[in-house]
Amino acid sequence: MAPDPQRQGADEQPVRQRAAQHHGAPAHLEHRQGVRQMTRIRILALVFVCAATILPGCRRMAQESVEYKDAIAPPEEPLVRQVATAGRHGGRFVLGVTVNPKMFNGLMANETSSRDITRLLDTTLVRYDNAAQEFVPELAKSWEVAPDGITWTFHLRRGAAFSDGHPITAEDVLFSFQIAYDKVLHPAIQDLLQVGGESFKVSAPDPYTVVINTLKPNSALLDTLCQGGLSIVPKHVLEAAYKSGGFASAYNVATPPEKIVSGGPFRLVQYVPGEKTVLGRNPHYYGFDQHKQRLPYLNEIVFLIVPDQDAADLKFRSGELDGLDNIKPENYRWYEENQQKGDFTLHDLGPEFSSRFFWFNLNRVQPPVRGEKPVAGKKVGEPFIDPVKYAWFSNTTFRRAVSMAIDRDAMISSVFFGEGEKSWSQIARTNKEWHNPDLVHDDYNPAESKRLLASIGLIDRNGDGVVEDPRGNPVTFTLKTNADNTMRVATANFVKDDLAKIGIRVLLTPVDFNTLITNLRSDFQYEAMLLGLQSGVPPSPANGQNVWRSSGETHVWFARQQKPATPEEARIDRLMDEILTNQDRAEQKRAWKDLQTIMSEQSWLIYLPILKIKVPVSNRFGNVDPSIMAHRILWNAERLFVKRRDS
Repeated sequence: MAPDPQRQGADEQPVRQRAAQHHGAPAHLEHRQGVRQMTRIRILALVFVCAATILPGCRRMAQESVEYKDAIAPPEEPLVRQVATAGRHGGRFVLGVTVNPKMFNGLMANETSSRDITRLLDTTLVRYDNAAQEFVPELAKSWEVAPDGITWTFHLRRGAAFSDGHPITAEDVLFSFQIAYDKVLHPAIQDLLQVGGESFKVSAPDPYTVVINTLKPNSALLDTLCQGGLSIVPKHVLEAAYKSGGFASAYNVATPPEKIVSGGPFRLVQYVPGEKTVLGRNPHYYGFDQHKQRLPYLNEIVFLIVPDQDAADLKFRSGELDGLDNIKPENYRWYEENQQKGDFTLHDLGPEFSSRFFWFNLNRVQPPVRGEKPVAGKKVGEPFIDPVKYAWFSNTTFRRAVSMAIDRDAMISSVFFGEGEKSWSQIARTNKEWHNPDLVHDDYNPAESKRLLASIGLIDRNGDGVVEDPRGNPVTFTLKTNADNTMRVATANFVKDDLAKIGIRVLLTPVDFNTLITNLRSDFQYEAMLLGLQSGVPPSPANGQNVWRSSGETHVWFARQQKPATPEEARIDRLMDEILTNQDRAEQKRAWKDLQTIMSEQSWLIYLPILKIKVPVSNRFGNVDPSIMAHRILWNAERLFVKRRDS
């Protein structure tokens, strides 16, 4: 699972008041001063005129195809992908995004802004088909598991090549596993490729066979080997960087595109920070449709980077975007009413599989592992935050009181404009196989919230409306979120307002998303953070190991623990092992239910409502089949094509 970005400055006006003042789709954008402000207003006004009067002819016409000639011979064993409609080559698809990618290294990326791109650049052993909801071949043409349940054999397709024409073989798979298991690099995928802390044994008896011994039966191996899982990277390009200790910075955003070699359907063509990321067809991709046409059909996919959700909305309305996976619920009605006029379809996907929550920073300094430097000015075991605040945050009663102070029904009515529903875990109700409808949770109860605070000595001692601890310290903290996501900022403002009612003062601090990720992953310079996690593909609990395991890279409240910090986290580690190694589905579900109960009781993650997702896509494209799972629009990008004008 990866943090999900979705920028505007903190608006201190209470969100309920803003909702009451709302008249139609807002154009609330970041404030500027002087001439820059006036210039931006004029530009946005011109864009809005086009948006308000959009006509079929106003939408940007997708780039027409030119005659495509495949100059590269098909591989000996091509991947044949069944397509609903045979497409034609050419054109580009432009998607609006609000965050710059952090890197193009699929093994190291662990945030959505990067992984949405690396999913299209990289190849994997297998693939999960979002529509059929089953695993299908990718680089591996077939696989089988031995009767012992622990020995998996994958047969690679002959003739597959990276974007530079170099063959993809078992050596590249072994190299990718070597990186995944590196204790210093600790890619997020590492937590998914082991059982009980032990790494799988991986071997290659020949260039086109890979054998994985999972030591114990592993029910989630394929989950970790599909898109979003273990990327297969080119050994001939990246081995030197790995040996020199520079792999973590390989394929960074400053790397020339021609130096980034990839094995998936697309390759990097251009990256302009703050403007766009352009992917082009990988001419060596081994995938074809059933009519022997090489995939992908599109020449390019463009991730157009805009300042915030409002700017993205305006660009779609004006016809500059072909798809948008980040519209605000208050704009749903406009999209529903303007589909025919705007020549697009609004796809209703239902409640998101992703989660929304905030948490408190419980990270403590740990002994440095090989290659790490000690934390300056801190001793091992010390919290990264003020010890006074750490004492509050580490108290389960405090966290439960905070959760009870939040009026989620009112949040749905205002921030979500009615287009949301409560969620109490990582698994939404639409994931019927794993959702637990009977999970006990702490819903809105401000009276009980105040009682719990008082029970641990947090009361208003001087009548200023803010509770203090027994030493007289006022209970206050900063809450960070990503500034580009106006809805997330509004949610954080709502949390701030509700906590003020029980005497807790919150200072909201929206920051750039990549700064947020640095705070989360590297320097731990935050007190509380509001984000979300994108569900894994497929959406099973096993794909959340990097979140639930105490050693996990995305165990956000206290990441990469060398040993479990609490008995409850040790219990969760054991439950994850049960989910992975027990082949009885009923027992897996029982273990997952127990894990969810612990998470609910401890309130390490304070869950917030989730959004009902609707995504608009231009009617100019064929084989469009949006999914509630990632990537909602581009999960089948290699099959998208530009329709003929008369189609």
